[in-house]
Amino acid sequence: MDARRGSEPTPVKNRTTVERKSEREFVVKRTFDAPARLVFEAWTKPELLKLWWAPKSMGMSLVSCEADVRVGGGYRFVFGLEASKTMAFFGRYIEVTPHSRLVWTNEEGGGEAAVTTVTFEEKGGKTLLVLSERHPSKEAVDDAIGFGEGLRETFEQLDELLVTLGASR
Repeated sequence: MDARRGSEPTPVKNRTTVERKSEREFVVKRTFDAPARLVFEAWTKPELLKLWWAPKSMGMSLVSCEADVRVGGGYRFVFGLEASKTMAFFGRYIEVTPHSRLVWTNEEGGGEAAVTTVTFEEKGGKTLLVLSERHPSKEAVDDAIGFGEGLRETFEQLDELLVTLGASR
């Protein structure tokens, strides 16, 4: 056995943290090894969203992805396990600041919409992404916080895509 191998540093995977901030809000954070411009593109271009947004371990895919990323524009994402079992998520963009901030509503639940805010902060070629979801009630957060936990896998998939995007540019 090579003694040096054990002492060589190994690449540290970026961690995704999920924290409940209040009865009505949770926050997910992760640093990506890519500039904010690329991370923002991956969040706003349907052809890129389809490559990472659905957790592969669940056998799920993003079968339809429409995103008119501008203030007042809408989005509709349809996820499927099979053709007969689909779930639609939709809403409106209420703030779009290229490469730094996205804010949208989540209207699929009926009633008062949850609001998602994603910020992209670049430092030294890396991007700190902070996703915050504010819900109308404690019960709604209780139901939705599993989504935040599920982002761990989708963010790993985004990491892989960003490596590919960075290499191709």
